[in-house]
Amino acid sequence: MKNLTKAEEQVMQILWELEEAVVKDIVYRFKKPKPAYTTVATVLNVLEKKGFVQRKKIGNVNLFLPEISKQEYTGFQFKSLLNNYFNGSFPKMASFFAKENNLDIEDLEEILKKTGQELDNPENF
Repeated sequence: MKNLTKAEEQVMQILWELEEAVVKDIVYRFKKPKPAYTTVATVLNVLEKKGFVQRKKIGNVNLFLPEISKQEYTGFQFKSLLNNYFNGSFPKMASFFAKENNLDIEDLEEILKKTGQELDNPENF
């Protein structure tokens, strides 16, 4: 899997939300200033070449569907962050975020509690 550019990720976020869309649906979901139709169409073509989207031709309309789930890409990005910045050490990463966000012991305990709940209910991811 490859990293996405900012523009590609913005389009994918919308497509993951919609589950399938034509170009104008994606353009409509952008905040102002909205990108040009042709810009979004070009980004979708690149995403198709990268294997992130699938194109279904329905008459003369192109319908786009995600080939890679948001969860798959999130996992890929998380692993990249962990490996590239924290030498694969989750404790180092957690410590970094705790320091950067001025978390105290109570905050960390709450995170552990919520993490345990999420692990008990994996369909919440």
